[in-house]
Amino acid sequence: MSATGPRGGGGSARQLAELIRDAGRVVALTGAGISVPSGIPDFRSPGTGLWQNIDPMKVAHIDAFHRDPVSFWSFYSQRFQTLSDKQPNRAHAALAALERAGRLQAVITQNIDRLHRSAGSANVIEVHGSIASASCLTCGAFHPLEEVIRRQAADREGVPRCELGHPLKPDVVLFGELLAVEAFAAAERLAASADLMLCIGSSLEVYPVAGLPELTLAAGGAVAIITQGPTPLDRAAAVRLSGDVVAELDAVLEELSLTGRPPSAP
Repeated sequence: MSATGPRGGGGSARQLAELIRDAGRVVALTGAGISVPSGIPDFRSPGTGLWQNIDPMKVAHIDAFHRDPVSFWSFYSQRFQTLSDKQPNRAHAALAALERAGRLQAVITQNIDRLHRSAGSANVIEVHGSIASASCLTCGAFHPLEEVIRRQAADREGVPRCELGHPLKPDVVLFGELLAVEAFAAAERLAASADLMLCIGSSLEVYPVAGLPELTLAAGGAVAIITQGPTPLDRAAAVRLSGDVVAELDAVLEELSLTGRPPSAP
């Protein structure tokens, strides 16, 4: 059954809950905004965005990794430290609750922070990879995050290395790299078959991921958007909510008589 609703923006948590009830296949697409309540800055918000004072082409590009792994890891060690101790917030928990209730098929995320999995979501497509591990591009060695941190601390230049001494690369998609083919193909299949796509905390401006909701719309599905800034698809949205992602998703769960994390969770 397809989820339908009046397009052109606006709406309420109750309307979104009705769309979710009526939809046969619901998929979520999440961006940096869903992790902001967990204390992780997004990328471009004025004054707080990660790229406000840093040129990502100099520190987060695949060429920077090859050219100067010491400088690359000087930046990425801070990024890892920022992300490694963060906890899921109630927005992450809400999506896990929807999945447990059979209301959500999968989460497609642009985030590398592992928080969807930590919150209990089982079917997660990480199109930009994850900080959960790092690999050697030369020998193929693979190490989990805890071992990467140990190897970095043991290296006099602060570069985690494989047994042969080659720098490890975080298993995330850097600037200048293509998305993982299998992960993005899975995301495209989910988007094209969805009756409803929930776009949460994403500006929907960075392609090719921003094209996923367009696949849903082209196949006759509906798109609902929950984010505080404008997006190019606002007018096409069946429901457009612009409040805090935690508050909005809490309200949706209440309308569906579901619960996520306890109120004390961040």
